Amino acid sequence: FQLPSLYLKASRFHITLHPLEADIEATVASNERRGAEDAENRRGFSRTMHENEVSERIIGAAIEVHRILGPGLLESVYEEALCHELHLRGLAFVRQQSVPIPYRGIRLGTDLRLDLLVEGKVIVDLKAKETLSPIDKPKLLTYLRLSNKHLGLILNFHVELLRDGISRVVNNLPEQPK
Repeated sequence: FQLPSLYLKASRFHITLHPLEADIEATVASNERRGAEDAENRRGFSRTMHENEVSERIIGAAIEVHRILGPGLLESVYEEALCHELHLRGLAFVRQQSVPIPYRGIRLGTDLRLDLLVEGKVIVDLKAKETLSPIDKPKLLTYLRLSNKHLGLILNFHVELLRDGISRVVNNLPEQPK
């Protein structure tokens, strides 16, 4: 039994996803690159979004993912679904972004990895666990400082209502222009 292909319209290209085929990772990576290119091309025609607007759109996408999939799946499943939803909404993102860790004038050999960096502004730390640990928010704040970003979201999909699984972490967020 094989599910039919899904046909999605996205800006100037046609994407075919085969949900049960082994090459889905390559398809997702290709879609991410195209999404980033499209977002980059749009930047010349639209205003730059403030972190708050980006976070609103991320939360809307996450709510849609949670509404469709529900709780109880692996974090990697939610990451893939959220990336697809972000792409459908025209938001640029990078998965597993590597960020160097400086320490007293040197770069440590191990970089940290961000689950998602959306529109180059908002770090998204995905979770699929019963409760957040006390270190999750301070860890995201450290990620924000090291990457010189101002806003991060922890999205824990292992909750009945997603609004109970959203935490916002701020690092000197500039005011939104009026």
